[in-house]
Amino acid sequence: MQPTEFLKDLRQRGHRRTPQREMILQVICECDGHITADEIITRVRKRYPHLNKSAVYRTLNLLVQTGFVNPTDFGSGSVTYEIHRDPHHHHLVCRECGKMIEVDAGVFAPVERKLRDEYAFAPDLHHFAIFGLCRKCQKKG
Repeated sequence: MQPTEFLKDLRQRGHRRTPQREMILQVICECDGHITADEIITRVRKRYPHLNKSAVYRTLNLLVQTGFVNPTDFGSGSVTYEIHRDPHHHHLVCRECGKMIEVDAGVFAPVERKLRDEYAFAPDLHHFAIFGLCRKCQKKG
């Protein structure tokens, strides 16, 4: 999806289209993968030096609430953001070498069903990372 499509959808949901939101969305859409808020700020400030840091965080919160952007904590101390895309996916992260493997969300459907059926709990399994060891690092150890 292009930034203009997200912006159009935002307007239809009653949110304003601002130059800051437009540039933030542009940067996230241009990024191939995950990007931190600080990286977004740095990239947007190259085009718009007067960008307010709090505007980035407010925009990111809005984009997460609307489902346009997925936040993920990879254990580095800062949340990363990625444009929501289909098919939905999660990440397996090797805690030894840092390798990331994307996993189809359908893998977790049985877990979601079990949590709903046995625990009457509606899990929020939208975008997350699971840490462990990749095949290569398992062989090393």
